[in-house]
Amino acid sequence: MSGSSFSKTTKLPPTTTGFPLRFDNSFTNDLPGDLVVPTAPYDMLPADDDSGEIPVPQSKFRASRQVRGALWSWAVPIEHENPQLVGVSSPGAQLIGLKSDDFWRDPQLAAAVWSGNKRLLGSHPWAHCYGGHQFGVWADQLGDGRAISLGQVYSGPSDVWEVQLKGAGRTPYSRFADGYAVRRSSIREYLAAEHMNALGVPTSRSLALVFTDRIVEREEPELGAIVTRLAPSWVRFGSFELPASRSDFSLLRKLADYVIHHHYSELIRPADDNSNNGGVYIRLLQAVVERTAAMVAAWQAVGFCHGVMNTDNMSILGLTIDYGPYAFLDAYDPDFICNHSDPAGRYAFREQPHVALWNLVRLAGPLSRLVGQDPEKDASSETLEAVTQTLNSFGSEFSRKYAELMRRKFGLSSDHDIADMATIVQPYLDLLERGHTDYTFAMRALCDVPLLLLQKDAGLEQHIDALAARSDCSRLGSSDWRGDMRAFYESVYGPRLAAQGVIDRDSAKAVGAGMRLANPRHVLRNWVAQDVIDRVDKSDDDDDDHVRYVDQALELLATHAFDDTVPEHLKDMAERYAGPVPQWGEGLQCSCSS
Repeated sequence: MSGSSFSKTTKLPPTTTGFPLRFDNSFTNDLPGDLVVPTAPYDMLPADDDSGEIPVPQSKFRASRQVRGALWSWAVPIEHENPQLVGVSSPGAQLIGLKSDDFWRDPQLAAAVWSGNKRLLGSHPWAHCYGGHQFGVWADQLGDGRAISLGQVYSGPSDVWEVQLKGAGRTPYSRFADGYAVRRSSIREYLAAEHMNALGVPTSRSLALVFTDRIVEREEPELGAIVTRLAPSWVRFGSFELPASRSDFSLLRKLADYVIHHHYSELIRPADDNSNNGGVYIRLLQAVVERTAAMVAAWQAVGFCHGVMNTDNMSILGLTIDYGPYAFLDAYDPDFICNHSDPAGRYAFREQPHVALWNLVRLAGPLSRLVGQDPEKDASSETLEAVTQTLNSFGSEFSRKYAELMRRKFGLSSDHDIADMATIVQPYLDLLERGHTDYTFAMRALCDVPLLLLQKDAGLEQHIDALAARSDCSRLGSSDWRGDMRAFYESVYGPRLAAQGVIDRDSAKAVGAGMRLANPRHVLRNWVAQDVIDRVDKSDDDDDDHVRYVDQALELLATHAFDDTVPEHLKDMAERYAGPVPQWGEGLQCSCSS
């Protein structure tokens, strides 16, 4: 978009006190910003000027350009036509000291605030500057092209949440994009973040969903939306890569020190002097390795495929962020690719741990520059050894965390047999892969098996029949899949349970109950997300059907993901979404276009 498309002045959204939040904004206070606009826009307004007009060309905020020597740029959300509040996450609201009633008490005001049409008092919006490797190729400067941070909000003595609008308009980092988001992708992200949190996966969070009447051009015209999302920080691996690629080691060090001080303060030792002691940066890398390993282990355990594990989508806090073409497994297929923009399968389900390590290597490069006196010089052999050992720990960290999660899903006591992954978990997954069996259904059904093995009746055969019904029948006839599944239960899984004392009905019921807390009944499969989107699309914006359905989907996925019994108003939805994948929903993939 050319500079001639922008006006010579910029109109700022009016300010409101509708949501009393305490802003911290240490990120923009403590770290260097873009000097093209050196003063916060709202600080430019004279006290007696209520026009909201400042003498700064719009191009300074919305035209794409290279930004150097800075980690952020001031941003101004664009005004959206007819914003409508569609969803509020009560748990998300509680994170910043609000209640859902604070939004629904005046939905028009809430829609204006959480679309960016009005500014909260104390908010000074900005966009992050970062780079990244995309599909393994260095992409240089990227940045928040359609995400605008409203500020960092205090919610407790030490809890700060960075509140961000996604889809609120262009920033200096938008490149050739328009800065908007469409309804389908916004619904997907809004639901996914809260659902993943309910599943115990480290993740960003959702606060609110707003629809607009803006026509957004994608493969075909679509209606726009803005999702408000929360994270303690939106700093990414790519935030470190970009200044390192430019040899701006002073900026790199400031960012690393900020992240350590505000998010990893436990790493600081009394003897540390970051100007000449780089051990804290090795400890930072170790902490990120551990958090990333835990995150990806949780993905693999729950059957989640991210789809775009570029380094600019990797959180420095080990959180799942940037929900784009993600998917949960239907059939258990380790080679599953959820992003149809990834034909080579770089980010296939089974590749996620390997890609996570590859991305950590990219992060280790910049951090290793900070160890020692002179970042211009190559790292010493001691530094390289420390970095290598730290990166090599990823494999054991991932394996340990994944084994811990899978043992819980199988009801296995973690201190009984360290060989469980090889003798119990992997053989069962191999059977699911052979049958292309529904992963979520199979793991939930596994919760019944400890008791079925003791009953010595037709229950186990009925269980295997149910698994076969949720498998690819064409794959079952070429081998004795049913017999192999029965043999696994009776000759492998049953004896392992007995060895840890599961020998009567009470102990079997107790183990099964614990397994139900680790194996969800409901996950946000692609077809489920698409069904929600389709139903919302068919509803009339003038009634509350779309609001009601989004709220119910969120309630089911964020509050009742593990429940067999749900409230009456959710029963039909729960049965449908826990059922077989409909024919139209098989093999659904999404793209990066959203």
